Amino acid sequence: QVQLVESGGGLVQAGGSLRLSCAASGRTLSNYAMGWFRQAPGKEREFVATVARSGITTYYTDSVKGRFTISRDNAKSTVYLQMNSLEPEDTAVYYCAASSGFPLRRTRDYNYWGPGTQVTVSS
Repeated sequence: QVQLVESGGGLVQAGGSLRLSCAASGRTLSNYAMGWFRQAPGKEREFVATVARSGITTYYTDSVKGRFTISRDNAKSTVYLQMNSLEPEDTAVYYCAASSGFPLRRTRDYNYWGPGTQVTVSS
């Protein structure tokens, strides 16, 4: 198994930036594709971004393209989500997830999840 813990969330004004981190322990991080998801109050959990094992291939949901960047450092067992030009609509709990398969967009494709970190963007 792999254990995931997110950090870096907080309160930020619209237009600001945050960098989320996801620290992994247990099995080697390079064995997994990694993803970030988010869940706003009253809404379903949605895909944000994913990165392949090598870190070369990435995918984003349309609403964050050009603003968010996912990256990983396998040597540090850490995945990052750099979030710029934040908007109030980005307010949610952000979750890190690991997939033993391909870097896909569905929650059911991910085997392991962190507890989440709250991101609040004020207008």
